[in-house]
Amino acid sequence: MATPDRAELLRRLEASEKMLTAIGLRSPSGFYDRRHAKKLEEVLGFSEQVLAVVADAFADKAPVILDCSCGKSYLSFVLNYLLADVLGKQCSFIGTDTNPKLIARCDEIRAALGFENMEFHRARTIEFMPGRPVDIVLALHACDTATDEAIAKGIQLGARYILVVPCCQNQIRGQIKAGHPLVNLTEFGPIRYALANLLTDALRALFLRGAGYDVKLNEIVPPKLTPKNIMILARRMKKPRRSGMADYERLRDFFDVHPRIEDCFPPKADGVTALTRPAEV
Repeated sequence: MATPDRAELLRRLEASEKMLTAIGLRSPSGFYDRRHAKKLEEVLGFSEQVLAVVADAFADKAPVILDCSCGKSYLSFVLNYLLADVLGKQCSFIGTDTNPKLIARCDEIRAALGFENMEFHRARTIEFMPGRPVDIVLALHACDTATDEAIAKGIQLGARYILVVPCCQNQIRGQIKAGHPLVNLTEFGPIRYALANLLTDALRALFLRGAGYDVKLNEIVPPKLTPKNIMILARRMKKPRRSGMADYERLRDFFDVHPRIEDCFPPKADGVTALTRPAEV
């Protein structure tokens, strides 16, 4: 099923003045300030990808969606509206964040809008247990290693799809100042910054592939809007690749880094990362 383009999604979304105003993306007078206009573009770009996934892979069901480090939950509220309006699907949404004030705010908005299919929990992503199967795991600009936790949680839950747009790749940046073959590049701060961003997301993509997912990287908005525009879109495969984690380990060892995502999985006796493999479907 073909889904509407971004311009049509925006038109449909703007028809819901109450919802946009309630979540804070638009003022009561209908005004968008620069920051919220940018955020709306990012949310629409992400939503476009999710709508395509749901239309293609969930024709016969309404998926359960987990939004990790949800913050103010702009993404979940917009997606909830668009999935119902465009695809006629009343999906179940679960949002998690460690900030109690944000969770309380999201719950108040949910109640005001009458979105009974949404729930919000104060919890760290990697520690949260939803108590029911989750089909899709999302994270939009979960800062630094919070993105790793979202990916790891998706793998642990055996989610069919994991879609994340990372932010602030600081953890690897501090590890590539020395001790690797490209040190003459990374001695320069701006180059180290750019390389760390690319390396972090490449390692995440390869880790997902090793965990049994087919992985694509897509731009959700033009880089002029924000450089934090790359989505890692992972689909669980029936038959994982035979190479397993070999590609991931090769790149990790080349730069002599220790990505945070490994800490989300206990090591086996031989020291190799142990994964909770997704069940075959």
